[in-house]
Amino acid sequence: MELEVKRAKNGDKEALLSLIMKEKDNYYKLAYFYMKNEHDALDILQEMIIVLYKEIPKLRKLNSFYSWSKKILVNICKKELSKKTNEELDLFYPIEEKGFKESENKIYLKSLIESLNEDQKEVIKLRYYLDYSYDEISQIMDIPLGTVKSRINKGLNKIRKDIGGDINDGLR
Repeated sequence: MELEVKRAKNGDKEALLSLIMKEKDNYYKLAYFYMKNEHDALDILQEMIIVLYKEIPKLRKLNSFYSWSKKILVNICKKELSKKTNEELDLFYPIEEKGFKESENKIYLKSLIESLNEDQKEVIKLRYYLDYSYDEISQIMDIPLGTVKSRINKGLNKIRKDIGGDINDGLR
């Protein structure tokens, strides 16, 4: 991979496209997560490719290409969302929650997640809906790893408290 990144840094468009195509599904899921519709997600991906082509010479660590590019993707999404007038940044889209089969449970889970603050919602959804690791979330959101862990922990504790569970359930 590092050789391909090095070629892309030197202006090889095919190498850059090859790198992007290897992660195209993950890029799309991430863009859709923020944009909530296929058309906007695809537009964002096109814009990401242009930005990556312009900015790749600035990439310092060759092995961090994917986390760097996902961070750029998230920044483009947030910038585009901020342009939309009078729309609240709501990072929810219909996802099949793992382990919940009954619609009542899904509705209840959605309402619990929606009761969290925006920072907690975002990290919990990236972690549990898109299966990003703590490190990936830290890199994508450009926040410290400890902040990611803290937001997830506080969000999960609030959900536990809201459903009447012990704050330490499952943590020991």
